[in-house]
Amino acid sequence: MDNYGFLSILPPIIAIVLALKTKQVYIALLFGIWFSWIIINDFNFLTGTLATIEGMVNVFKSPGNTRTIMFSALVGALLLFIQYSKGVEGFINQINKVILYFEKKQSGYSRVVVQLMALLTGLLLFVETSISSLTVGTLYRPVFDKLKIPREKLAYIADSSSAPSSILIPFNAWGAFIMGLLLTQGIENPFGTMLSSIAYNFYPILAIVIVFVVIITKKDLGPMAKAEKRTKETGKLLSDTAKPMLSSEVTSFESKEGIKAKAYNMIVPLATMVLMMPIYLAYTGWDAVEDAASFGDHIFKAIGQGSGSSAVLYAVLTAIFVAMVLYRSQKIMKTKEMIDLVLKGISELMPLALLMLLAFAIGDACNELGTGQFIANWSKDWLSPAFLPAVIFVISSFIAFSTGTSWGTFAIMMAISMPMAEIHGAPLPLIVAATLGGGVFGDHCSPISDTSIISSMAAASDHIDHINTQLPYALIGGIVTVVLYVILGLIMI
Repeated sequence: MDNYGFLSILPPIIAIVLALKTKQVYIALLFGIWFSWIIINDFNFLTGTLATIEGMVNVFKSPGNTRTIMFSALVGALLLFIQYSKGVEGFINQINKVILYFEKKQSGYSRVVVQLMALLTGLLLFVETSISSLTVGTLYRPVFDKLKIPREKLAYIADSSSAPSSILIPFNAWGAFIMGLLLTQGIENPFGTMLSSIAYNFYPILAIVIVFVVIITKKDLGPMAKAEKRTKETGKLLSDTAKPMLSSEVTSFESKEGIKAKAYNMIVPLATMVLMMPIYLAYTGWDAVEDAASFGDHIFKAIGQGSGSSAVLYAVLTAIFVAMVLYRSQKIMKTKEMIDLVLKGISELMPLALLMLLAFAIGDACNELGTGQFIANWSKDWLSPAFLPAVIFVISSFIAFSTGTSWGTFAIMMAISMPMAEIHGAPLPLIVAATLGGGVFGDHCSPISDTSIISSMAAASDHIDHINTQLPYALIGGIVTVVLYVILGLIMI
């Protein structure tokens, strides 16, 4: 069958419903993958089941997927390193000084300050969404717990500051990926087009603004308000039915006894990881640059041509190596301890690596079914030029929600939205922004999103509780964005 029609959207929808109803994300994703391959194999259950196994194996045929999964596991080693060295404890001690200062100035204000610090940290780590979410969740969880701030709020801040900052400050793997997609569509100046689109990329901007407003005003909506009330009244950081997505080994790993807590034992490895990211982007894309006006221009273009997955993997490996040298020089750890911690850290984040595998596998299955193509083609018959930006945003949102991947959505929708923009005479930056913003919005709302899953794990929150508490804020940003795109469509097209 060449066109699976309506059947192509059933597996991701069923996976989403299962995830929401059962709170078993692994089972939901696995069932969605299995059902996809059953459809592809004309409902032959034996062939479809075997194809499901092969589909998950084939995830590793993509070097990018393999590197991302390896990165997800190796981050566990880095997290244990900085905890065991008392780097996290040292950093928390510094934050506690800030808390005490503000408590003296105004009682109760420390909660606001710490949440703002978490938001700022997430925004500054725009180099990679996984690094941003994992860092914010790991660093601020002990402080949030101490101040009786629910884990759902931490997951929300981590999630809503990571992807939005990465898409708005595109000097990272996101920017490289988007420029590559624009190049394949024949856009002569992909970097200029991408930068011009930032002003129209309303959803990521609104997502950050909404987080800021929620923190400052101390006003929460729906499930998040209930979570805040629960924590204040009972002290429970999680709901009674919650199943945190990270093991207690990683969330509360004991530091080594007899050593002094120093913040730089955490800051140096993490800073290394963040700073090495653009350097490795430039390195991996260096030979791909053919015409550069100057050395600086060569570096700039090389970053755009670099491999995001390679840069992330190399960056975390470099950070682990730097941590080893730093801790060995202070005689904090011996070589055997370091090796044991690396292996232990990898093993503790294997659930995350498995979830990444399943997320990639369902994305591949949806591509095989033509889920995104079906949704896009279905919309062409009734699309009005004036409503093009709003409709592109909604379709991108639905694809990202259904597939759980913003990058997959970008890949699907750029090939559709760019030709449509040219046909209808719409400004390219506006349509690019609608495509990218829709992918981020749908990703924020989806329970099968890899970035949302990472945020839940980093905050040690129940994943479905995180999605439910984040959803009202995401919907506000999404609805306002649609209205703005309708207005701009009527004015500019």
